[in-house]
Amino acid sequence: MDRLWAPWRIKYIRNIGKVSRLKKEGCIFCKAASLKAKDYVILKTKYSLSMLNIFPYNNGHSMVAPIKHIAALHELKEAQVIDLFKTLLKTKELLDKVLKPKGYNIGININDIAGAGIPEHLHIHIVPRWKGDTNFMTTVADIKVISQSLGELYKQLKYAQSKSD
Repeated sequence: MDRLWAPWRIKYIRNIGKVSRLKKEGCIFCKAASLKAKDYVILKTKYSLSMLNIFPYNNGHSMVAPIKHIAALHELKEAQVIDLFKTLLKTKELLDKVLKPKGYNIGININDIAGAGIPEHLHIHIVPRWKGDTNFMTTVADIKVISQSLGELYKQLKYAQSKSD
């Protein structure tokens, strides 16, 4: 029998159905925008940031958010909309270089009823996809196996970013 090890997932599994400790500690996007260490922040611009999702649906699952703490699209000014979309495109470009996915799911869940895990801060999900990226674990055990650590992927994305600047 083969074994698939994904020890970082235990944090997610233990929190299923509970209010996440991360939510109790405040908005992850606002914290990411103000951190000096920039843990898992891929890009930061005047109005936007992108970061790796620490509970990814797939390897490379990232989120792009405005720096301003807002929940609704209509609250964005034109410059913020343009910057947000440019940050989305740049993040996708970095994921293309590092992971070479065959496709993407890109979307916004507005409000908790639509699946937003953090409905109070608007954000866009970027989920890289490959043919056959689902397996029996997802179907049988409702568990997704992610094949690369966040730290390793983060280093590769930052390296790719430094080469494109």
